[in-house]
Amino acid sequence: MIYTVTFNPSLDYIVSVDDFKLGLTNRTSSELMLPGGKGINVSTVLMNLGIENTALGFTAGFVGEEIIRRLQEMGVKSEFIQISEGVSRINLKLKSIDGTEINGAGPVISKDKVEELMKKLEELGEGDVLFLAGSIPSSMPDDMYEQIMARLDGKGVMIVVDATKDLLVNVLKYHPFLVKPNNHELGEIFGVELKTRKDVIPYGKKLQEKGARNVLISMAGEGAVLVAEDGQVFEEPAPKGRLVNGVGAGDSMVAGFVAGWMEKKDYEHAFHMGIAAGSASAFSENLATKEEIEAVYGQITGK
Repeated sequence: MIYTVTFNPSLDYIVSVDDFKLGLTNRTSSELMLPGGKGINVSTVLMNLGIENTALGFTAGFVGEEIIRRLQEMGVKSEFIQISEGVSRINLKLKSIDGTEINGAGPVISKDKVEELMKKLEELGEGDVLFLAGSIPSSMPDDMYEQIMARLDGKGVMIVVDATKDLLVNVLKYHPFLVKPNNHELGEIFGVELKTRKDVIPYGKKLQEKGARNVLISMAGEGAVLVAEDGQVFEEPAPKGRLVNGVGAGDSMVAGFVAGWMEKKDYEHAFHMGIAAGSASAFSENLATKEEIEAVYGQITGK
């Protein structure tokens, strides 16, 4: 089974406002409401590709209920732990003003609720896949990913980590199957500036030396690089298309990669599926559909 974890899911209220004026009443010209959070994005893209998975994490209040309802509507299975106080966050995204966002804080997550999630995760075993993605709420221990991976160490769970800086570096000793920094995040870890695909390769290998099995580096318009566990290195320029919405493109990339790996156990195919899913989401208003991903995959591979 595949599981995703979103500690602080949201209801994303995405609006366009023509001719926005500060200090005055503005009216929306378009509105969209979607369940959000990095793990949820991964779950959605996997579901779009026909791969069953379960979304885990915490929800609270009427917003939490709506997040679950919308996921069910989309066909995504969820087993969120309910927080009795507070409310899950609503994130306002103003599309028409250079991607301006106002993100909510979300509920306080108590120690016993964290332990409840831990117990759920401890049931995972050989052949299961776990996605850990995004930041950790301030009410939770900041070494949460490390704690989860320590408890699952040696159980044969395939773990994917999409996080930044120390959150990422501190889990490498547990040999995650896949990590996905972008070139800026990778540069930040090592105190260098990385601009080209050639630049990132030695630093991807350094993450491998620290314990990562596969390192997938996204580089926006520059494309992507995979430093694979078997010693192969793949690089690809960005597919051609119009950037519509970059939100969720990185999450789509890790979902596509794992979907491709599970399909053929071939790193080149997984890499191309990752790029196709990430780019297809970036070229779309919403997260990519299977048809959109297949179209970009065909552009990359000529198949």
